[in-house]
Amino acid sequence: MENPLTPEVLADPVALTRALVDIESVSLHEKAIADCVEEVLRGVPHLTTFRHGNTVMARTDLGRASRVVLAGHLDTVPLNNNFPSTMRGDLMYGCGTSDMKSGVAYALHLAVTLPDPRYDVTYFFYEAEEIESKYNGLFLVAEAHPEWLQADFAVLLEPTYGIVEAGCQGTMRSVVTTTGVRAHSARSWHGVNAIHGAGEVLRRLSAYEARRVTIDGCDYREGMNAVRISGGVAGNVVPDRCEIEVNYRFAPDRTPAEAEAHLREVFDGFELRVTDVAAGAAPGLEAAPAKEFLAAVGAAPIGKLGWTDVARFAAMGIPALNFGPGDPNLAHHPDEHVEIGKIRDGAATLHRWLAPA
Repeated sequence: MENPLTPEVLADPVALTRALVDIESVSLHEKAIADCVEEVLRGVPHLTTFRHGNTVMARTDLGRASRVVLAGHLDTVPLNNNFPSTMRGDLMYGCGTSDMKSGVAYALHLAVTLPDPRYDVTYFFYEAEEIESKYNGLFLVAEAHPEWLQADFAVLLEPTYGIVEAGCQGTMRSVVTTTGVRAHSARSWHGVNAIHGAGEVLRRLSAYEARRVTIDGCDYREGMNAVRISGGVAGNVVPDRCEIEVNYRFAPDRTPAEAEAHLREVFDGFELRVTDVAAGAAPGLEAAPAKEFLAAVGAAPIGKLGWTDVARFAAMGIPALNFGPGDPNLAHHPDEHVEIGKIRDGAATLHRWLAPA
């Protein structure tokens, strides 16, 4: 197809957002959008561009004292009668408008139009953030080309509604199992009902008081919830096994090992198996580029309630923040949209931060 990312479109973050939204890129189907982005970046003389799978990286090499990263994912969740984009007054509707092609537009616009930033900049346009970690473009780059990720500070252009969201929570999924003894349901007293036994697990979850933690002035509220329950053998059998899947979102002052220990304390007496875990990320506010970025934004940061790829940078010792124009409450929503004013304001903020004095 003819590349819709023309020079005129690239010069305007709003037009660029709409053009990106109108390139379908559901997770694992990012080739078309990655091809368009790569073609643009390879034509920019002040950038060196590489590609790994459907992740495109471009960087300046100006000999600056510090290097920063701007990163945004190209993929979206599946379409939901919200493609292509539409405009209604000052709102742009469509899959990916908030999460996060408006943020991607920031990075691509600056990559093309800002040849002499005050820092050296690495721009990442990566695949498969919305699905399992093993497909994530930053994860794959970290394995194949870890040197691409080296920087002093990173900004993930996730939807934050124009507010800096610092760090992120960790997340852990586990399965709590109750066991019993099978019996005919007509003679249930000969058995032990494992589903009934799950009542105590649910009671502990209902009574659980979520911890609130303040780190570097940013508040993080933890959460522990049952998200799935399964059990039963047949309509006339007392079940001997029931599994309750629990999702625990923990503040970044806890390590995964500490989070698991807390889960085991909460569900003491029950079998518990951890199935998935991702560490959180500290706020990362002390790096000099971070302080200058916060000054450009002009508002205090808040803690990120959720997990984002800032944690991948934090694990490498690179402080990272979240900042983007989209409303996170609209991510993955059939009515997903972004405010035009937020796009323009955020683009101006990033330009103030990166433009030479």
